[in-house]
Amino acid sequence: MHTDYDVIIIGSGCAGLAAALYTSRAGFRTLVLEREVMGGESMNRQLIENYPGFRAGVQGPDLAENMIEQAMSFGTEIEMGDVTSIDGGANHFVVSCEDQSRTCKGIIVASGAVPRRLNVPGEAELTGSGVFYCATCDGPGFAGKPVVVAGGGDSGITESVMLEKLGCKVTVIEFMPQLKAAQVEVDRAQSSPNIDIKTNTKISKIVGDGRVTAIEIEDRATGEKNTLEVEGVLVRIGLIPNTAFLKGIVELTPLGQVPVDVHMATTVPGIFAAGDIREHSPMQMATAVGDGVTAAMALGRYLQMTSAEVEPVGAGTKAS
Repeated sequence: MHTDYDVIIIGSGCAGLAAALYTSRAGFRTLVLEREVMGGESMNRQLIENYPGFRAGVQGPDLAENMIEQAMSFGTEIEMGDVTSIDGGANHFVVSCEDQSRTCKGIIVASGAVPRRLNVPGEAELTGSGVFYCATCDGPGFAGKPVVVAGGGDSGITESVMLEKLGCKVTVIEFMPQLKAAQVEVDRAQSSPNIDIKTNTKISKIVGDGRVTAIEIEDRATGEKNTLEVEGVLVRIGLIPNTAFLKGIVELTPLGQVPVDVHMATTVPGIFAAGDIREHSPMQMATAVGDGVTAAMALGRYLQMTSAEVEPVGAGTKAS
Protein backbone atom coordinates (compact mmCIF):
# COMPACT_ATOMS: atom_id res chain seq x y z
CA MET A 1 0.00 0.00 0.00
CA HIS A 2 1.31 3.45 -0.89
CA THR A 3 1.92 5.72 2.08
CA ASP A 4 2.97 9.35 2.40
CA TYR A 5 6.23 8.27 4.05
CA ASP A 6 8.07 5.08 4.83
CA VAL A 7 9.01 6.33 8.30
CA ILE A 8 7.59 8.96 10.61
CA ILE A 9 9.74 9.95 13.58
CA ILE A 10 8.05 11.76 16.45
CA GLY A 11 10.51 14.13 18.11
CA SER A 12 13.54 16.05 16.84
CA GLY A 13 15.95 15.60 19.74
CA CYS A 14 19.17 13.61 19.57
CA ALA A 15 17.37 10.26 19.32
CA GLY A 16 14.96 11.39 16.63
CA LEU A 17 17.57 13.14 14.49
CA ALA A 18 20.01 10.23 14.72
CA ALA A 19 17.24 7.88 13.64
CA ALA A 20 16.28 10.21 10.79
CA LEU A 21 19.86 10.32 9.54
CA TYR A 22 19.98 6.53 9.34
CA THR A 23 16.55 5.96 7.81
CA SER A 24 16.98 8.73 5.23
CA ARG A 25 20.47 7.61 4.32
CA ALA A 26 19.11 4.08 3.85
CA GLY A 27 16.69 5.42 1.25
CA PHE A 28 13.49 5.50 3.31
CA ARG A 29 11.19 8.48 2.89
CA THR A 30 11.38 10.04 6.36
CA LEU A 31 9.37 12.73 8.13
CA VAL A 32 10.26 14.12 11.55
CA LEU A 33 7.43 15.74 13.52
CA GLU A 34 8.29 18.12 16.38
CA ARG A 35 5.71 19.75 18.61
CA GLU A 36 7.87 22.37 20.34
CA VAL A 37 11.46 23.30 19.42
CA MET A 38 13.45 21.79 16.57
CA GLY A 39 16.48 20.09 18.09
CA GLY A 40 14.78 19.08 21.33
CA GLU A 41 16.40 19.36 24.74
CA SER A 42 19.86 20.15 23.34
CA MET A 43 18.55 23.59 22.37
CA ASN A 44 18.32 24.34 26.11
CA ARG A 45 21.94 23.38 26.85
CA GLN A 46 24.48 26.17 26.78
CA LEU A 47 27.65 24.05 26.84
CA ILE A 48 27.67 20.26 26.52
CA GLU A 49 30.99 18.87 27.73
CA ASN A 50 30.16 15.15 27.86
CA TYR A 51 29.16 14.54 24.24
CA PRO A 52 31.89 12.49 22.52
CA GLY A 53 34.02 14.14 19.87
CA PHE A 54 34.10 17.70 21.20
CA ARG A 55 37.18 18.18 23.33
CA ALA A 56 36.25 21.71 24.42
CA GLY A 57 32.53 20.96 24.57
CA VAL A 58 29.84 22.04 22.15
CA GLN A 59 27.01 24.54 22.36
CA GLY A 60 23.70 22.71 22.49
CA PRO A 61 22.05 24.75 19.69
CA ASP A 62 25.11 24.24 17.47
CA LEU A 63 24.97 20.47 17.95
CA ALA A 64 21.24 20.40 17.23
CA GLU A 65 21.54 22.55 14.11
CA ASN A 66 24.34 20.37 12.74
CA MET A 67 22.28 17.22 13.33
CA ILE A 68 19.24 18.79 11.66
CA GLU A 69 21.25 19.87 8.62
CA GLN A 70 22.94 16.48 8.35
CA ALA A 71 19.62 14.58 8.42
CA MET A 72 18.05 16.96 5.91
CA SER A 73 21.02 16.61 3.56
CA PHE A 74 19.97 12.97 3.07
CA GLY A 75 16.34 13.87 2.43
CA THR A 76 14.73 14.03 5.88
CA GLU A 77 11.71 16.31 6.01
CA ILE A 78 11.03 18.11 9.27
CA GLU A 79 7.74 19.74 10.19
CA MET A 80 6.07 21.16 13.26
CA GLY A 81 3.23 19.00 14.52
CA ASP A 82 1.75 17.86 17.82
CA VAL A 83 0.79 14.20 17.41
CA THR A 84 -2.62 13.45 18.89
CA SER A 85 -3.19 9.85 17.79
CA ILE A 86 -1.79 6.85 15.95
CA ASP A 87 -4.06 4.42 14.15
CA GLY A 88 -2.92 1.48 12.09
CA GLY A 89 -3.33 -1.80 10.32
CA ALA A 90 -1.27 -4.06 8.08
CA ASN A 91 2.11 -2.33 7.75
CA HIS A 92 0.24 0.95 7.55
CA PHE A 93 -0.06 3.65 10.20
CA VAL A 94 -1.94 6.93 10.32
CA VAL A 95 -0.22 9.59 12.41
CA SER A 96 -2.61 12.44 13.18
CA CYS A 97 -1.84 15.95 14.35
CA GLU A 98 -4.41 18.62 15.09
CA ASP A 99 -4.35 19.94 11.52
CA GLN A 100 -3.33 17.01 9.35
CA SER A 101 -2.90 13.23 9.14
CA ARG A 102 -0.06 11.41 7.40
CA THR A 103 0.47 7.74 6.59
CA CYS A 104 3.61 5.66 6.97
CA LYS A 105 4.86 2.08 7.20
CA GLY A 106 6.82 2.40 10.46
CA ILE A 107 7.18 4.78 13.38
CA ILE A 108 9.98 5.74 15.76
CA VAL A 109 8.76 7.59 18.83
CA ALA A 110 11.49 9.83 20.26
CA SER A 111 9.33 12.44 21.92
CA GLY A 112 11.53 12.75 25.00
CA ALA A 113 10.76 13.63 28.59
CA VAL A 114 10.65 16.91 30.43
CA PRO A 115 11.90 17.50 33.98
CA ARG A 116 9.19 17.92 36.55
CA ARG A 117 9.27 21.53 37.72
CA LEU A 118 9.00 22.88 41.25
CA ASN A 119 6.62 25.56 39.96
CA VAL A 120 7.78 28.14 42.48
CA PRO A 121 8.47 31.85 41.91
CA GLY A 122 11.85 32.44 40.29
CA GLU A 123 12.26 28.99 38.76
CA ALA A 124 11.21 29.82 35.20
CA GLU A 125 13.00 33.17 35.19
CA LEU A 126 16.31 31.71 36.41
CA THR A 127 16.36 28.46 34.43
CA GLY A 128 19.73 28.42 32.70
CA SER A 129 21.01 31.10 35.07
CA GLY A 130 21.55 28.96 38.15
CA VAL A 131 18.53 26.68 37.96
CA PHE A 132 19.42 23.44 36.18
CA TYR A 133 18.00 19.95 35.75
CA CYS A 134 20.96 17.66 35.01
CA ALA A 135 24.12 17.46 37.14
CA THR A 136 25.93 15.34 34.56
CA CYS A 137 25.26 17.97 31.89
CA ASP A 138 25.62 21.23 33.82
CA GLY A 139 27.16 20.35 37.19
CA PRO A 140 30.81 21.15 36.28
CA GLY A 141 29.78 24.79 35.81
CA PHE A 142 29.01 24.92 39.54
CA ALA A 143 32.25 23.33 40.75
CA GLY A 144 33.26 24.68 44.14
CA LYS A 145 30.04 26.63 44.61
CA PRO A 146 27.19 26.24 47.12
CA VAL A 147 24.22 24.51 45.51
CA VAL A 148 20.86 23.12 46.48
CA VAL A 149 19.47 19.84 45.17
CA ALA A 150 15.69 19.72 45.20
CA GLY A 151 14.69 16.08 45.58
CA GLY A 152 15.82 13.23 47.79
CA GLY A 153 15.13 10.35 45.44
CA ASP A 154 17.75 8.17 43.79
CA SER A 155 18.68 10.72 41.15
CA GLY A 156 18.76 13.64 43.59
CA ILE A 157 21.01 11.88 46.11
CA THR A 158 23.27 10.36 43.43
CA GLU A 159 23.77 13.73 41.79
CA SER A 160 24.32 15.38 45.18
CA VAL A 161 27.31 13.07 45.67
CA MET A 162 28.47 13.93 42.16
CA LEU A 163 28.31 17.66 42.91
CA GLU A 164 30.09 17.15 46.23
CA LYS A 165 32.96 15.52 44.34
CA LEU A 166 33.17 18.69 42.25
CA GLY A 167 33.84 20.65 45.43
CA CYS A 168 30.31 21.91 45.93
CA LYS A 169 28.76 22.54 49.31
CA VAL A 170 25.45 20.73 48.78
CA THR A 171 22.15 21.11 50.58
CA VAL A 172 19.52 18.50 49.73
CA ILE A 173 15.92 19.63 50.17
CA GLU A 174 13.33 16.85 50.34
CA PHE A 175 9.62 17.71 50.57
CA MET A 176 8.64 14.43 52.24
CA PRO A 177 9.60 13.45 55.82
CA GLN A 178 12.04 10.79 54.59
CA LEU A 179 14.45 10.48 51.71
CA LYS A 180 13.25 8.23 48.90
CA ALA A 181 16.66 7.13 47.64
CA ALA A 182 18.19 3.68 48.12
CA GLN A 183 19.81 3.34 51.52
CA VAL A 184 23.28 2.80 50.11
CA GLU A 185 23.05 6.18 48.37
CA VAL A 186 21.65 7.82 51.49
CA ASP A 187 24.51 6.42 53.57
CA ARG A 188 27.03 7.76 51.08
CA ALA A 189 25.49 11.23 51.18
CA GLN A 190 25.13 11.32 54.95
CA SER A 191 28.78 10.34 55.40
CA SER A 192 29.94 13.46 53.56
CA PRO A 193 30.61 16.58 55.63
CA ASN A 194 29.82 18.70 52.57
CA ILE A 195 26.26 17.41 52.08
CA ASP A 196 23.52 18.71 54.36
CA ILE A 197 20.10 17.06 54.15
CA LYS A 198 16.86 18.77 55.09
CA THR A 199 13.68 16.65 54.96
CA ASN A 200 10.05 17.70 55.37
CA THR A 201 11.05 21.02 53.84
CA LYS A 202 9.64 22.88 50.88
CA ILE A 203 11.27 25.40 48.59
CA SER A 204 8.93 28.37 48.39
CA LYS A 205 10.97 30.70 46.18
CA ILE A 206 14.17 30.92 44.14
CA VAL A 207 15.80 34.33 44.47
CA GLY A 208 18.09 36.14 42.06
CA ASP A 209 18.57 39.09 39.74
CA GLY A 210 19.85 37.58 36.54
CA ARG A 211 21.56 34.74 38.49
CA VAL A 212 20.48 32.57 41.41
CA THR A 213 21.61 34.03 44.73
CA ALA A 214 19.40 32.25 47.29
CA ILE A 215 16.35 30.13 47.96
CA GLU A 216 13.58 30.57 50.50
CA ILE A 217 12.56 27.41 52.37
CA GLU A 218 9.94 26.46 54.95
CA ASP A 219 9.92 23.66 57.51
CA ARG A 220 6.64 21.85 56.88
CA ALA A 221 6.32 20.70 60.49
CA THR A 222 7.01 23.96 62.29
CA GLY A 223 6.37 26.58 59.62
CA GLU A 224 9.80 28.10 60.26
CA LYS A 225 11.14 29.99 57.26
CA ASN A 226 14.77 30.49 56.27
CA THR A 227 16.85 31.79 53.40
CA LEU A 228 19.84 29.84 52.05
CA GLU A 229 22.46 31.63 50.00
CA VAL A 230 23.35 29.43 47.01
CA GLU A 231 24.56 29.86 43.44
CA GLY A 232 22.85 26.86 41.90
CA VAL A 233 19.59 24.92 42.22
CA LEU A 234 19.45 21.43 40.74
CA VAL A 235 15.84 20.25 40.39
CA ARG A 236 15.57 16.45 40.48
CA ILE A 237 11.98 15.64 41.38
CA GLY A 238 11.21 13.38 38.46
CA LEU A 239 10.68 13.37 34.70
CA ILE A 240 7.47 13.43 32.72
CA PRO A 241 7.66 11.37 29.50
CA ASN A 242 5.92 12.90 26.50
CA THR A 243 3.81 9.81 25.89
CA ALA A 244 0.20 10.86 26.54
CA PHE A 245 -0.64 10.31 22.87
CA LEU A 246 0.55 6.68 23.12
CA LYS A 247 -2.00 5.60 25.73
CA GLY A 248 -3.98 2.67 24.42
CA ILE A 249 -1.60 2.24 21.49
CA VAL A 250 1.57 0.72 22.97
CA GLU A 251 2.33 -0.62 26.43
CA LEU A 252 3.38 2.03 28.94
CA THR A 253 4.82 1.69 32.44
CA PRO A 254 3.01 3.29 35.39
CA LEU A 255 5.41 6.23 34.99
CA GLY A 256 4.48 6.64 31.35
CA GLN A 257 7.70 5.23 29.89
CA VAL A 258 7.74 2.81 26.95
CA PRO A 259 9.06 -0.75 27.48
CA VAL A 260 11.25 -1.83 24.56
CA ASP A 261 13.44 -4.80 23.66
CA VAL A 262 17.13 -4.62 22.71
CA HIS A 263 16.13 -3.40 19.23
CA MET A 264 14.02 -0.55 20.68
CA ALA A 265 10.87 -2.36 19.49
CA THR A 266 7.66 -1.70 21.41
CA THR A 267 4.83 -4.17 21.93
CA VAL A 268 3.41 -3.16 18.54
CA PRO A 269 5.15 -4.38 15.37
CA GLY A 270 6.42 -1.44 13.35
CA ILE A 271 6.52 1.02 16.25
CA PHE A 272 9.85 1.65 17.96
CA ALA A 273 10.80 3.97 20.82
CA ALA A 274 14.11 5.68 21.53
CA GLY A 275 15.71 8.12 23.93
CA ASP A 276 14.35 9.47 27.19
CA ILE A 277 10.87 7.97 26.81
CA ARG A 278 12.06 4.37 26.84
CA GLU A 279 12.11 2.40 30.07
CA HIS A 280 15.52 2.32 31.83
CA SER A 281 16.93 5.15 29.71
CA PRO A 282 19.98 6.82 31.32
CA MET A 283 18.65 10.15 29.98
CA GLN A 284 21.85 11.22 28.23
CA MET A 285 22.24 12.75 24.77
CA ALA A 286 24.96 10.30 23.76
CA THR A 287 22.84 7.28 24.68
CA ALA A 288 19.80 8.82 22.99
CA VAL A 289 21.80 8.91 19.75
CA GLY A 290 22.60 5.22 20.18
CA ASP A 291 18.92 4.45 20.81
CA GLY A 292 17.93 6.32 17.67
CA VAL A 293 20.47 4.48 15.54
CA THR A 294 19.41 1.11 16.98
CA ALA A 295 15.73 1.85 16.35
CA ALA A 296 16.40 3.07 12.81
CA MET A 297 18.39 -0.01 11.85
CA ALA A 298 15.78 -2.32 13.36
CA LEU A 299 12.95 -0.49 11.62
CA GLY A 300 14.86 -0.70 8.35
CA ARG A 301 15.07 -4.47 8.71
CA TYR A 302 11.38 -4.59 9.61
CA LEU A 303 10.40 -2.63 6.50
CA GLN A 304 12.53 -4.81 4.27
CA MET A 305 11.30 -8.08 5.71
CA THR A 306 7.64 -7.52 6.34
CA SER A 307 5.04 -7.58 3.63
CA ALA A 308 2.61 -9.65 5.67
CA GLU A 309 -0.32 -8.15 7.47
CA VAL A 310 0.47 -6.45 10.77
CA GLU A 311 -1.94 -6.62 13.65
CA PRO A 312 -4.16 -3.51 13.92
CA VAL A 313 -2.82 -0.86 16.25
CA GLY A 314 -5.14 1.12 18.47
CA ALA A 315 -7.60 1.78 15.66
CA GLY A 316 -9.73 4.75 16.52
CA THR A 317 -7.74 5.48 19.67
CA LYS A 318 -7.22 9.14 20.43
CA ALA A 319 -4.85 10.67 22.92
CA SER A 320 -6.41 11.50 26.24
